[in-house]
Amino acid sequence: MSHFLPVRLEHASRLINHGPTVLVTSAHGGRRNVMAAAWSMPVEFTPPRIAIVIDKRTFTRELAAASGTFGVIVPGAAAMDMTYAVGTTDGRELDKFNAFGIETVEGPVLGLPLIEKHCAAWLECKLIDEKHTEDAYDTCFAEVVAAAADPSVFSEGHWHLDASNEPLHTLHHLGAGNFVSASAMKKARALPR
Repeated sequence: MSHFLPVRLEHASRLINHGPTVLVTSAHGGRRNVMAAAWSMPVEFTPPRIAIVIDKRTFTRELAAASGTFGVIVPGAAAMDMTYAVGTTDGRELDKFNAFGIETVEGPVLGLPLIEKHCAAWLECKLIDEKHTEDAYDTCFAEVVAAAADPSVFSEGHWHLDASNEPLHTLHHLGAGNFVSASAMKKARALPR
């Protein structure tokens, strides 16, 4: 059973607004895949929409285009090795979930394979049909239809990063298998005017 709690869609953009490396899951016709992606961002608040780069030559993109859906998972620091592994392996060759022992939960709205172990949050997304970008660009646009997060790092619409939850601090890719993780949060103070 999931320990993640639903995130109100009005706060879903905050799950990726700080630019973490994400995992993208997709499934269609009895096949499924997961890959790592370094470029994702919110683009609209209501309804919540995101943009994410998924190379059009990847198996994930093929499955997402066929199903019209994909999942976005925010891995924590404890998932760094798995994130690197799924980002450097071809899903056409093997089922990465089985190969790397990745447990999934079924998304509540779209039924997508989502990952919670060692991850901070997930979003279920419906691909927005953008015919003019389909053949030319790797950027995909999607509407977020469901989101959830581990309440130890994200609750009431905000991140809570401190020493107690370091294994779930988000990852940020620096290239060549190198990552940094988000550190403890600092609260800005209002400057006098």
